[in-house]
Amino acid sequence: MYTVKELFPTLQGEGAHAGRAAVFCRFAGCNLWSGREEDRQTAICQFCDTDFVGSDGFGGGKFQTAQALADAIELSWKSTSAGPQQRYVVFTGGEPLLQIDQDLIEAVHAKGFSIAIETNGTIKVPKGIDWVCVSPKAGADLIVLQADEIKLVIPQAGHDALETLLARFEKMDYRNRFLQAMDGPNLKDNIQLAVRLCQKRPLWRLSVQTHKVIGIR
Repeated sequence: MYTVKELFPTLQGEGAHAGRAAVFCRFAGCNLWSGREEDRQTAICQFCDTDFVGSDGFGGGKFQTAQALADAIELSWKSTSAGPQQRYVVFTGGEPLLQIDQDLIEAVHAKGFSIAIETNGTIKVPKGIDWVCVSPKAGADLIVLQADEIKLVIPQAGHDALETLLARFEKMDYRNRFLQAMDGPNLKDNIQLAVRLCQKRPLWRLSVQTHKVIGIR
């Protein structure tokens, strides 16, 4: 069974595929925070702004089989184009790798979708994922050292000196590297920090949360 918080059509808002039509499938649950406010201060990840508890969001629910979830993803796809549609689903969370398995990968591929995931990088990635975006969290053991994309949210409490950290990630096999300013009351200062770092270390690019800018999910 798969527990999904929400499932909806949108545009990818961040990173290398920003602006691309996608279905977002947000799984419930995470291994770095329970999602409950009373546990935030003792969690490894304390800055998450996403509700991933339960299955009561738009399009959410408990799907008994991989086929049932793949069918729901297909129904959410909005394209009316003829011919190859470049179907694209983004599995996110929480932490999607707590639930993604080979049955789901095969069922979604059979629908013609490319599969992307957004993961904290603490769980091994199964075979068959087409695009892997890793977003490391300070204090968590990063084991995914090779991916299509790294998206580092800055600044995080507990981070080492940022340029030292970036230099370490630059030695790993990430095809695209993004810095994303942490949202919240210090967003303006965090954007300025990210811009300065991208200028100093041009292997990195700025990731902007365009979905928030234009007001979509």
